[in-house]
Amino acid sequence: MSAIIDHLTAFKSGKIARTHAMPGGFYTDPTVLDLEKEKLFRREWICIGHADEVKAPGDYFTTELVGEPLLVLRSGAGEVKVFSNVCRHRGNIVAEGRGRRNLHVCAYHAWSYDRDGHLARAPLMEKSPAFDAAACGLPRIRTAIWQKFIFVNLDGEASPLEERLAPLEPQVRNYHNELRHLYFQREEIWATNWKCLSENFMEGYHLDATHPQTLKPVTPTGLCEYVKGNGWFTAYRAHYTPEAEQRRPFHPDMTLQEQRFSYLFSVLPSFVVTYMPHLTVYLCLRPVDVDHVAIRWGIAGHDETIPDELLAAHVKFADDFNAEDRVKLETLQKGLKSRFYQPGPLAADDWEGTIRDFYDYMARMLTA
Repeated sequence: MSAIIDHLTAFKSGKIARTHAMPGGFYTDPTVLDLEKEKLFRREWICIGHADEVKAPGDYFTTELVGEPLLVLRSGAGEVKVFSNVCRHRGNIVAEGRGRRNLHVCAYHAWSYDRDGHLARAPLMEKSPAFDAAACGLPRIRTAIWQKFIFVNLDGEASPLEERLAPLEPQVRNYHNELRHLYFQREEIWATNWKCLSENFMEGYHLDATHPQTLKPVTPTGLCEYVKGNGWFTAYRAHYTPEAEQRRPFHPDMTLQEQRFSYLFSVLPSFVVTYMPHLTVYLCLRPVDVDHVAIRWGIAGHDETIPDELLAAHVKFADDFNAEDRVKLETLQKGLKSRFYQPGPLAADDWEGTIRDFYDYMARMLTA
């Protein structure tokens, strides 16, 4: 790890030019991942899902983030809240899966928690002199809802998410993602490092070679346009070919130019999303281990509901290009472990400028 930190320190200071990819250990060393968990996933804003997954009071789902079990729910007042999913008695997991309920009951000793995380019932505990029901609610995790996406900050110390993303707002405003409805959500685990998938999603250099039948006909590599971020996000526009059919429906606020490209951006470190005129496709990334990434991804659009056959077509298209990426990323993870791997030169900004932004962020955060 010390060699990687030295490399990132030199990168940050300018002693290493921003021209080449990172060493293999950046993606394959478990001690680097340990540092990322501590300095990124426990301290930064991490997206864990979409607000439409908990549309009605009592709706909930469970997830985890770097070993922290989380309970995400819609409160009785309609607010999205995130709690530690660990019972305040002796530490068992309280809720599992997803669904709708007013009480979450720990199956170990039947301690029960309401939709606001308060302890509602603890059998026979009135006989304990140490018991204080008011002090036994589930710990609440700092949460922010941005563009319908649920972000958490485990240590509660990160600067406000809205301030970080203020320069991004005018660039995505006309898509009106806050009005789009969630159509589909799935979880997967891929055999690659989380950073490899984040970088892959955010560069257009691979589009022609990796997606010759799916993405290249609409958004070829040559039509990508880098958008400079602010250190908290990075982005690029994937312009459509003149022959590409117009994607509909789109919000009437969208300009003629916006109707002819997809806007891809990453809220660093691990949330990547595409705003198309008619659809949103997003990926929430969480490291499982150095060789595996957990993905919570979904599709949203303007119409409240769409026909089953249309949804199936959207999902199939996403599955097709995701499968193409997955094959490359899982072989990439093997190649990065080779002693013969040497970091190669990055392409120009329109194709890999977002990778440089990602490296800048990682160097700044991991060497702080």
